[in-house]
Amino acid sequence: MELPIEIEVPGGPRLEARLAESPTATAGLVLCHPHPLYGGDMDNPVIVRAAEVAQGRGLTTLRFNFRGVGASGGTHGGGIAEEDDVRAALSRARAALSANAPLGLLGYSFGAWVSARVASKPPDHPLPLCLVAPPLGMLDWTTVPTGATPLLVVAGTRDQYCPLPDLERLTARLPGARTAIIEGADHFFLGKLYPMGLEIDRWLREWASGGSAALTGEPGGRSGAG
Repeated sequence: MELPIEIEVPGGPRLEARLAESPTATAGLVLCHPHPLYGGDMDNPVIVRAAEVAQGRGLTTLRFNFRGVGASGGTHGGGIAEEDDVRAALSRARAALSANAPLGLLGYSFGAWVSARVASKPPDHPLPLCLVAPPLGMLDWTTVPTGATPLLVVAGTRDQYCPLPDLERLTARLPGARTAIIEGADHFFLGKLYPMGLEIDRWLREWASGGSAALTGEPGGRSGAG
């Protein structure tokens, strides 16, 4: 069960969040939503589906609203201030886990961009990272998380904001990254949340132990199921 909480950003606002905490969790996941100025929030279907998959594996999950969204304080910071939001969320999720439990980061669209910037300069050790539909045609991807491991990039063949040639150029700069291409999926994964969830589940199996699988199957590099 997810519980409403607030996250205190040092020197910044309080953020509205939902924490699903399990006393037996052996790993955790922080989830970052799409662009606040285009209606993105923590209740986005992609973020909710990813959280459900992680919870099905017994992970502690934390999804939150960036500053200026929903009941979160502050105003939109263009992505730079939002890096502090992500770091505060990671710190809050870490506090809910045992000392040695791994903690991963997943971002969708704008959330993927902010997550990538945070993961490019982690505070202690490389983060497991999942970038869902990174908007390569909209934002500056000069800074990339070359140390994130394991690293998954998920995108659809019909995503106008993440053209496949641009995606190939990005992943070529990310050592060890695995790319999952969802056949027929657009930027919003309409009708394709299930195959997207399969790929996220596969990524979780790489680094998060314990719990019971929420999904079955062994997805490959491309997923076509609706």
